[in-house]
Amino acid sequence: MSVVIKTAEEIEKMRIACRLAAEVLDHVTPHVKPGVTTGELDRICHDYMVNVQGCIPAPLNYAPPGYTPYPKSICTSINHQVCHGIPGDKPLKNGDIVNLDITVIKDGFHGDTSRMFVVGEGSILAKRLCEITHDCMWIGINQIKPGAHLGDIGAAIQKYAEDAGFSVVREFCGHGIGRKFHEDPQVLHYGKAGTGIELKPGMIFTVEPMINAGKAAIREMGDGWTIVTKDRSLSAQWEHTILVTETGYEALTVSAGTRPKPDWI
Repeated sequence: MSVVIKTAEEIEKMRIACRLAAEVLDHVTPHVKPGVTTGELDRICHDYMVNVQGCIPAPLNYAPPGYTPYPKSICTSINHQVCHGIPGDKPLKNGDIVNLDITVIKDGFHGDTSRMFVVGEGSILAKRLCEITHDCMWIGINQIKPGAHLGDIGAAIQKYAEDAGFSVVREFCGHGIGRKFHEDPQVLHYGKAGTGIELKPGMIFTVEPMINAGKAAIREMGDGWTIVTKDRSLSAQWEHTILVTETGYEALTVSAGTRPKPDWI
């Protein structure tokens, strides 16, 4: 595993890209309401990224080995969709939950973040799942400091999610990020404390737990991208891009509208 340690100049460029990604979510937030299509949300985000921010939408035409090019500028994963949902013509309904996942490229560097939205009035279960998943992300982030291990992040997330009666998706994980969309290391959201690589200042990676209300099992839809829960239970995800600092961590994907870390963490 060859983890890139970012230079001070690269870190500053990452700060800019990550803040811009968060600001896309701020911009689209008022539009996430019953009746809007995910395709319209994609258009709003695309126009803001390209015409206002001068960014490149990283997902558009992204094609890792074995995949067809991704056709849209953001990912929109609704209800039992776990990740990589493709925006389309279906309107959001009252009670839906949706994850909007944004990655921008600015001056050659990637910023990656996602948030959950409850559309209209969500069920008690839907709101609790979104809350617990947000807690999971921050509990994982809170483990990050020089000398800690990647396994500390996953172990903390897994314990909190499972203690709440939920399950952690195994097949998708956080990742290093910088000049490339996906770099080393892989950041698992489950595992054993004290295992995995040791964290060092200058590492930048995402923490993005995917938590299911039912079982952890998933499957891929026929479009080759959208991942859903096998038992059709609800799924939620939150994501920040994190820098390991000399004394702890810095959440880079923070903007005026970012939901703060819970006080008790």
